[in-house]
Amino acid sequence: MRRRQFITLLGGAGAWPLAARAQQAERMRRVGVLMNIPADDQQAQLYMAAFQQGLQELGWTVGRNLRIDHRWGPSDIGRKGMELVALAPDVMLVAGAGDVAQQVSRTVPVVLAQSIDPVGSSAVASLARPGGNITGFTQFEFSLSGKWLQLLKEIAPGVTRVGVLRTSPAGPAGIGQWAVIQASAELIGVECIPLPFGDASEIERGIAAIARSGSGGGLIVQLNALATVHRQAIIASAARHRLPAIYPFRYFAADGGLMSYGADLTIQYRRAAGYVDRILKGEKPTDLPVQKPTKYDLTINLKAAKALGVDVPPTLLARADEVIE
Repeated sequence: MRRRQFITLLGGAGAWPLAARAQQAERMRRVGVLMNIPADDQQAQLYMAAFQQGLQELGWTVGRNLRIDHRWGPSDIGRKGMELVALAPDVMLVAGAGDVAQQVSRTVPVVLAQSIDPVGSSAVASLARPGGNITGFTQFEFSLSGKWLQLLKEIAPGVTRVGVLRTSPAGPAGIGQWAVIQASAELIGVECIPLPFGDASEIERGIAAIARSGSGGGLIVQLNALATVHRQAIIASAARHRLPAIYPFRYFAADGGLMSYGADLTIQYRRAAGYVDRILKGEKPTDLPVQKPTKYDLTINLKAAKALGVDVPPTLLARADEVIE
């Protein structure tokens, strides 16, 4: 063999492992995303934008080294989850249905982006030690439910009877929220009445019933996917019946609701991208503790307050993180 050919072969042999390693590092990974709100919902798009931006900052680009498969909407969510599992993803991002994630697979790693009660739904053994294939982020603590009632009473002191929109039958998360609200109601002398979620007409009937029962009515909207899906109908009904209301997320106040108190879920999705990245790089969900929100924001809509004839106390305005004029 000629000397030049020999050197060329040696160079090529040394380059092959490097090329192979580069190819392996850039191999396509697959993420399944199960969202419990429709694809055309503005919030769903904001969540996905935050998630993908977080992934991109960590070196993951859709079409280059990452593929994302989506399933959207609150109906048949179990079936949609199984469809994603059938695609053999490396990891799944699930909006909030930790119990559904557990039912559809006990082997595919799952990151919950906005779980309400992962321990109560048995999705994880504990927040510190999830103990299985599921980890992620909660969207609130149950004590927040009592804070909703306190804030509602503060902005509308005349409230004595509050309708609470909640799913029926309620799972552990709904029961926990309701229990805390009832305990707070007893302390401040307010009657709380459960209102079932359903379609827009059922929501209207429940809110109208609170308004018809006399002055002193108010409304609390508990956390669940249906609240987001039907938020325009809820906000419009509360305004039509002149009921002061408090909602779990800022976008309710931005869409015309009186006030909101809760976590910024776009932050949760960015944080979830970090967990997905760690799992794709070899870490196990059981070693990643479930994390709580780091901050809750109070948003007040002054235009809605004026329409309702509510005079927002200056002390409450001073505490608000955002005031919408």
